[in-house]
Amino acid sequence: MPSSFNSLDLFGSGPHRFQEGRRGQVWLEPEQQAPAGDATELLGERELDVVVTGRLVGAGESALWALRDAITSELTDPPTSATLEDQSGRQWADMSFIDFRPADRVDRGRAFSLGYRALFRRLG
Repeated sequence: MPSSFNSLDLFGSGPHRFQEGRRGQVWLEPEQQAPAGDATELLGERELDVVVTGRLVGAGESALWALRDAITSELTDPPTSATLEDQSGRQWADMSFIDFRPADRVDRGRAFSLGYRALFRRLG
């Protein structure tokens, strides 16, 4: 089963993995409050982050750029809210694609590849 965002297989050209971010509450310590407080102030539940890291792999440089362009075209303003699904069928509903960080270089060999980090967030 291919992974997908908004029903698009954006990451299937190469190896990739999904990782959920921190969960729990957002808070302010007493010394972070203005004026300084006496107790921790809870601000609400942390937004869910899912990070996809991997490598895009193409037969040549133009194929690699086509894969990269397909991913970056999903970075919209405002962000699209859609389902993110990993290779195992685990789904995260209402996720927004908010950040894409390509590696600092393209690796060239029998295939061309580019490492990346993609951040998806369930916006509150």
